[in-house]
Amino acid sequence: MSGFFKEFREFISRGNVMDMAIGVIIGGAFTGIVTSLTSDVLQPFIHIVTGGGTEVSGLDVTVGDTTIGFSNFISAIINFLIIALIVFCMVKGMNKLEKTVQESANKLLNKQKEEEAATTPVCPHCLEEVKAGATRCPHCGGEIPGGAHV
Repeated sequence: MSGFFKEFREFISRGNVMDMAIGVIIGGAFTGIVTSLTSDVLQPFIHIVTGGGTEVSGLDVTVGDTTIGFSNFISAIINFLIIALIVFCMVKGMNKLEKTVQESANKLLNKQKEEEAATTPVCPHCLEEVKAGATRCPHCGGEIPGGAHV
């Protein structure tokens, strides 16, 4: 039983689990904002434009004592589409940022390699890199007159 709790503690303390928990909390808060936008701004605007006034009851169907809330369903669809659009934009932006950072890192790495290649002496026989001042090449064993230099 002790091993089970140890594994559970390790699982919970992983970074990706904590990131996921933070994402769920922020997502819940964000959903509240989008729900308010839909129910308090968009839905009344849609009903004013369509002639339904500010009440959404025109979209609800009452059968006996039961009311089928099409307006709530439409609000949920609008909420989903807004959240999906924002998540899509965030992922697209993060991918673009990641690509830009990767390209910048590659440029910097290539520049460093070029500078390093320009300052690293090479064997005149096999053209392999050798340490500065070496009198023999460790690769081909050829003698480097006067020692290796750039």
